[in-house]
Amino acid sequence: MEVIHTIGRRKTSVARVFMSKGKGELLINNKKISDYFTTENLQFKVLQPFILTNTEKVYNLKISVFGGGNTGQAESIRLAISRALCKINGDYRSILKPEGLLTRDSRMVERKKFGQKKARKKFQFSKR
Repeated sequence: MEVIHTIGRRKTSVARVFMSKGKGELLINNKKISDYFTTENLQFKVLQPFILTNTEKVYNLKISVFGGGNTGQAESIRLAISRALCKINGDYRSILKPEGLLTRDSRMVERKKFGQKKARKKFQFSKR
């Protein structure tokens, strides 16, 4: 099996995943997953596609991710891993699609408008 390259995005974070056959080594920006994502919730989000498809400890992953915060990075990695698993085996699509792991979350931060404090918040109004 050759190296499979996929991209996942969420908010402003972009994750590139390079997946190959191996023993389950997972490096995110040259760090172990437990060092990069300290909370168990974020670690579960990254490993969720493997748990659903019963492919833990089967593939080696080298992930480079940049931009955004912790949650956005974890969810962009999850999308990229799901896409890579679907490239390997098309049967995984029927498992991952109902869980919403193949859908790109398109929600972005709303831009700030001029004459306002933030996107929706206004400056304080003074009648007199």
